[in-house]
Amino acid sequence: MDLFSAAALDEDGVPASRASAPLAVRMRPARLAEVVGQDHLLAPGSPLRRLVEPARPGATPPSSVVLWGPPGTGKTTIAYLVAHAGGRRFVELSAVTAGVKDVRAVVEDARRRLAGGGEETVLFVDEVHRFSKSQQDALLPSVENRWVTLIAATTENPSFSVISPLLSRSLLLTLRPLTEGDVAALVRRAVADERGLAGRLTLEQDALDHLLRLVGGDARKALTVLEAAAATALEQEADTIDVATVERAVDVAAVRYDKGGDQHYDVTSAFIKSMRGSDVDAALHYLARMLAAGEDPRFVARRIVIAASEEVGMADPSALATAVAAFQAVSFIGMPEARIVLAQAVVHIATAPKSNASYTAIDRALADVRAGNIPPVPMHLRDAHYAGAEGLGHGVGYTYAHDAEHGVAAQRYLPQDLADRRYYEPTGRGHEAQVAARLERIRAILDGVT
Repeated sequence: MDLFSAAALDEDGVPASRASAPLAVRMRPARLAEVVGQDHLLAPGSPLRRLVEPARPGATPPSSVVLWGPPGTGKTTIAYLVAHAGGRRFVELSAVTAGVKDVRAVVEDARRRLAGGGEETVLFVDEVHRFSKSQQDALLPSVENRWVTLIAATTENPSFSVISPLLSRSLLLTLRPLTEGDVAALVRRAVADERGLAGRLTLEQDALDHLLRLVGGDARKALTVLEAAAATALEQEADTIDVATVERAVDVAAVRYDKGGDQHYDVTSAFIKSMRGSDVDAALHYLARMLAAGEDPRFVARRIVIAASEEVGMADPSALATAVAAFQAVSFIGMPEARIVLAQAVVHIATAPKSNASYTAIDRALADVRAGNIPPVPMHLRDAHYAGAEGLGHGVGYTYAHDAEHGVAAQRYLPQDLADRRYYEPTGRGHEAQVAARLERIRAILDGVT
């Protein structure tokens, strides 16, 4: 448990940082203006801004808050800013190490202080999703009675990881993932700021780009990597941090992969073509190259989702479900665990039977439309739900498909001028072989219409 009292604050209202403190701690934003990537929470009059702004004498204590977002997006920073607006006392518990006894001790101390006219207490619980139900239950009385202002941080969906009574008594704020530009701004600030490197070193653009690839939107990780690289450069009596310095500092093997250049496109292309070609080992190799070089796992996941439809399609419809689930999982898990999820999806796509029939079908249909082949919609298919529609012939003669044998009504759906079009031509691979057999029977019924 870390405890910061009002006496330990600097002139900006945050804990005074020791020179020996980690760079990520020293560079923790001291004011709202330094927070990046969360503009949606910081607009004038927003709930978070009201929490952070100094409380007026006699004002109602702020509501408890649940902060939900990926690692390194500023959850702890926001907790500090809320706590020290107006000199509130700050107590931090980690759900990894704290138990019910620790929670109750903090709450009882906060209650006594309030009863004695002392300062308000902000209790920050990091990784609250790791608290058991009984541990979360222990927080309820203090939240209901406002003995503490609870700020609970989680990387997991609070609808599933936080008990309903606690969630209903708290304000839920969702933090967005930091963009590459957000993290770059924080790194540049740390290089120049007196709290950071104070301009003693220059960070080359290539080194910054490489660092950003390594951290995947995690600001804390970015500053940790920068600090290690700076230490390496100073040990070598260099005045510049280059790519080699960053690689040596974080013990990452040099991977010839340029995120913005030819290597990026070459490796991505090889990755997609390996999945298409059913070479699972090659696909995993190129996946590893992208991840080792620091590629955003969400970029990789998007490519897999596309491949699931473009390369596999109806030959194995479950491939798309796997790919979408992988993208969702990667979005809230992050690296390094995301590599496992991505690998499972890649193996599924690469080993599945292949069909691009759906892909080519929509392109054929689009080609007709773009060429101007857009005859009027048949009268029996037109909207007949408004007054006078039937008098115009709309919907007349339409057969409800569910009333027909086999659920297929013998009627024309394509405009007459396109009656012979066949956009979708299924293959005989995997599940699509069954689709092809059923489609042949369906088209025999539909083609019987004059």
